[in-house]
Amino acid sequence: MSFGFYLLAICIGIVTGGITSLIGASGVMIIVPVLTMLFKTSVHTAIGTSLFVDVIASLTVAYSYYKNGNIDLKSGIWIAITSIIGAQIGASIASKMGESNLSSSFGIVLIIAGIAMFRKSYKEKGDNENSLSKLINFKKKWQKIVSALIIGLGIGILSGIFGAGGGVMVLLALIILLAFSLHKAIGTSTLIMAITALSSTIGYAARGNINIVLGIFLSIGAVTGGILGSRYANKVNEKTLEKIVGVCFTIMGAVMTAIEIFK
Repeated sequence: MSFGFYLLAICIGIVTGGITSLIGASGVMIIVPVLTMLFKTSVHTAIGTSLFVDVIASLTVAYSYYKNGNIDLKSGIWIAITSIIGAQIGASIASKMGESNLSSSFGIVLIIAGIAMFRKSYKEKGDNENSLSKLINFKKKWQKIVSALIIGLGIGILSGIFGAGGGVMVLLALIILLAFSLHKAIGTSTLIMAITALSSTIGYAARGNINIVLGIFLSIGAVTGGILGSRYANKVNEKTLEKIVGVCFTIMGAVMTAIEIFK
């Protein structure tokens, strides 16, 4: 590949890292279509390479959020453990569903989540508490662990079904079910993404489905975009970040849904 292609890979990586740092979404949604259409890689290699980049980008972003105190390590680890198991169950379910149904369904989920997040940004702080999060606000340590394990299993199943939507599902669960602040939810979800993506990356690497050279150039950009984006995200206030996440989710969902409708 020419120098121009690798420069393009770095630019794509920057966008991917920036999006991950701002909304906690996986870079798979961006990198896979680009690699298959522009770089002419196979779908399996595109997914494997994007997961490789996801691990590096997510760890970079997670570390930045951790330095700013925006990661709940205890909840994150327990959720990650069962999300890996749930992902395998979800993948099995997804194999029996049509691809277009998955993409359009996830697009609708993103639109709904985006609108809800944007509306939430205009509510007073006290109004953001939801009854569901209050219901599972356990005080005993074992109750919190069990609830995190159950939530992780559910997240994993949904992630396995929707594929690239894993990070978004984690983010929504942390906000809706565990009443995390958005900053802490994004930080924790990127940590969980890094762990689950690493598990998947190992599987793809064992089958030779990772383009290491291309992955390295994408990762250079992803690390750059992740550092810059997370610096901004950690400084911006909660309401502004909610607006950004809401707009991004809505746009991404609309694009995904439109692509499937007009295929």
